[in-house]
Amino acid sequence: MTSILALGSWIAAGSAALVPLPHSVQEGDGHFEISPATAIRHDDALAGEAALLAGDLKLAAGHEPRLFGERLKILLPSEIRIDLDATLDLAPGGYRLESSPDGVEVVGKDAAGVWNGTRSLLQLIGCGAKDNPKVPAVSIVDEPRFQWRGMHLDVGRHFFGVEDLKEFLDWMAFHKLNVFHWHLTEDQGWRIEIRKYPKLTEIGAWRESTPPYGNRNGDDGERYGGFYTQEEIREVVAYARQRHITIVPEIDMPGHMAAAIAAYPEFGNSDVPGYAPKVMTRWGVHPYTLAPTEEAFGFVDDILTEVCELFPSEYIHIGGDEAPKGQWENSPRVKELMKEEGLKNGHEVQSYFIKRVEKMLEAKGRKLIGWDEIREGGLAPSATVMCWRGDGIGSAVASAKEGHDVVMAPNSTLYFDHYQAPAGAELAKGAEFEAIGGFSPLSEVYAYEPVPGALDAEQAKHILGVQAQLWTEYMKTWNKVEYMAFPRIAALSEVAWTRPDRRNYDDFRSRLDGILACYDAAGVNRAEPFDPPKRETKDGSTVSTSLGIHENHWPELVFDGRMDTFFWSNRALKAGDHLTIAFKQPMAGKVEVRTGGAEGREEDTLENGVVEASPEGTEWTEVARFRNGVANGPLPEGSGRLRIRVTDPQTNWLKVREVLLEAE
Repeated sequence: MTSILALGSWIAAGSAALVPLPHSVQEGDGHFEISPATAIRHDDALAGEAALLAGDLKLAAGHEPRLFGERLKILLPSEIRIDLDATLDLAPGGYRLESSPDGVEVVGKDAAGVWNGTRSLLQLIGCGAKDNPKVPAVSIVDEPRFQWRGMHLDVGRHFFGVEDLKEFLDWMAFHKLNVFHWHLTEDQGWRIEIRKYPKLTEIGAWRESTPPYGNRNGDDGERYGGFYTQEEIREVVAYARQRHITIVPEIDMPGHMAAAIAAYPEFGNSDVPGYAPKVMTRWGVHPYTLAPTEEAFGFVDDILTEVCELFPSEYIHIGGDEAPKGQWENSPRVKELMKEEGLKNGHEVQSYFIKRVEKMLEAKGRKLIGWDEIREGGLAPSATVMCWRGDGIGSAVASAKEGHDVVMAPNSTLYFDHYQAPAGAELAKGAEFEAIGGFSPLSEVYAYEPVPGALDAEQAKHILGVQAQLWTEYMKTWNKVEYMAFPRIAALSEVAWTRPDRRNYDDFRSRLDGILACYDAAGVNRAEPFDPPKRETKDGSTVSTSLGIHENHWPELVFDGRMDTFFWSNRALKAGDHLTIAFKQPMAGKVEVRTGGAEGREEDTLENGVVEASPEGTEWTEVARFRNGVANGPLPEGSGRLRIRVTDPQTNWLKVREVLLEAE
């Protein structure tokens, strides 16, 4: 597995690339050097955390510190100490870190707090293998804002190996995320071995085809699938537990069950017309739901028994989302059940189903959590709600006011299957950059506030935390998963950990550069952050135009040094319309002006126009004419102004992407 500690990064002005930002950071004088003599002294209860830290430091420094239990009273010339203090006035997971030229001490409220403190220590060192790395003198007091700091991964649409999952867990730990929501079942594939029902993986884990990128209703004609054995699941669970990450498994029901029903058709609504279940080869919502029969409930109970044996988590996620009601409402058996139980419609059938499942989980000592559709028809008494639809606020407020715990996971902001840069710019790179839709750039993820304003302080306690989702319809490879997750995972971590009054996007963005270096050194296939454009030029030049402005595509963006931003007019072009740059200082050299869509696509280009230059804006000299939306020419010495002028009317609007200058 690739090391996440592969490159040093200690960024501007002596500030560490700490993400998420701690509660309190006080910089001191000097530094502590990690040398071959450095050892780790640890509380006996922290032997596991000490061993993992020693392994991390070996990657960072090239030598592995020796380990000493605290009861062994021996003078160590160079010491990193990790310890526990349950009396710390901090939330669970909180810690105190003190470093000075004499040594480093990490004290946790609990073992998770110590672990979190060691992750900050690694970020202070920087992600790099180097001789005798240095820890700056610093005092940190830190605690998490939320106890549920989650990342979700769908392995039903596309399947990923154990080593990929372990690396992802390492990165979660690096950013102090502590819940991994493992979406294990889908219409398109069942991914968990259930020994009592072997056909779930023999049949349900395989589909006959998959839509290729760029053709959502097409077929590649290739059999696809895979699943995790119970031994592999135990391995991943143990790996996560060592890193203080809880894995919450999801067995999605009663909808999204086509793969399971294809394997065991008797547990579906087999009495409806046209019943022909199969493992689905298309994305989207499909009609096959589990039947609310005693036989099907026995099937579910058996599955959950094995799931609970594999996963020690307090919560078991049962999905509950996007369950079509059509088969139930057309099933004679379900109609009879509705009469017997006094159920008015399909929503109440779903509520009946979820309440039955909740009782199964309670009998096993577990809690039910589900997507917010579990509210339909009446919420199960002790259920926790994961709010995903829209901004999630409506279902979150209703659930919290009713006394139910809530995890915020809104698709409007925290669905990492959405584009993180404008779709046109992404798709111009190739069909493999396709996403499901939406636009959730880094800045919007960072700006998200999980606690709805409509809740009072007591009700707000029901907001357990926040989680981002990786749905993988358009993520065929682990490289693509990384591209969609990173660096947005860093923004999520700060939303989940850091108090709102401590958060500032510009500050986060400066710290993120050091974290990006860590990703790059480790070979993570990250995306380039899409920072929101600012209405300013790159050097203080000014821009004016006779044209109106479409949305936030300001004139200044033609000279901001970015190819992903552009000016966009809001009307057709008239002869004499202009866009004029007044340079901060006189310019000369070669000039190129590109108009229209990205990568030369012909939309809103300028065909009838010229580029002109002037010393002061009174007398103008033609520099170039536009051909195919592009103009090139020499900019005369001493040019104080550059003007793009429309010479004849055009019916289209105008996009000007960037004015490029090359000095001679």
